[in-house]
Amino acid sequence: MKWTMLATMAAGLLASAAQAQGTPKAQALESEDAKTIYAFGYSVGKGLGSFALTAAEFELFQRAIAEGNAGTAPAVEIDQYAPKMQTLARSRQAKVGELFLEKAAQEKGAVKLPSGVIYKELQAGSGPSPKATDTVSVHYRGTLPSGEEFDSSIRRNQPAEFPLNGVIKCWTEGVQKMKVGTKAKLTCPPKTAYGERPPTGSKIPPNAVLAFEVELLSIPGNTSGQ
Repeated sequence: MKWTMLATMAAGLLASAAQAQGTPKAQALESEDAKTIYAFGYSVGKGLGSFALTAAEFELFQRAIAEGNAGTAPAVEIDQYAPKMQTLARSRQAKVGELFLEKAAQEKGAVKLPSGVIYKELQAGSGPSPKATDTVSVHYRGTLPSGEEFDSSIRRNQPAEFPLNGVIKCWTEGVQKMKVGTKAKLTCPPKTAYGERPPTGSKIPPNAVLAFEVELLSIPGNTSGQ
């Protein structure tokens, strides 16, 4: 959704909420309209995550919404700044990603691989380790720095099977460190994930840092135990 449309839709909802009696927590979600409005408002809030707004910036955002809803003259030339919204979102998203990677690297047991991928073993395995040319069977869950899940074989209750050299670099490098039975967390810098071109229709924004919890179930075709 374009930010101009998002801001317009959010304006009416947040301004109405500001005029309502009591706090948002005190408002009962009794009707389907109320629940739908809450769901939309929550989604708008999640959508603002890429801006990483400070408390003061969020207060400014609320002020702008209220003034726009009231029809008062804007404090800045809106058409001039509209194109800068995506630029700001991208720069803020990059900062959020950098902090997420730094935090992951500081976790106990975490190892930073040459590509920048952060590898952390969650459960030790005892089977063989795959080579890049092997096909692997895994269960996984992928999330954004916000914690939002964008994909999960666990939720589908269907393991994924693929050639290890046919997926993102983060996986090719990280899964080779695992043994069958290992569970690990892979935190992937954008250049080792999807970069500027995430899968069409996915929840992954361009240049996103991604986190995966992966369990290596088997290496189909590997009967040597090596």
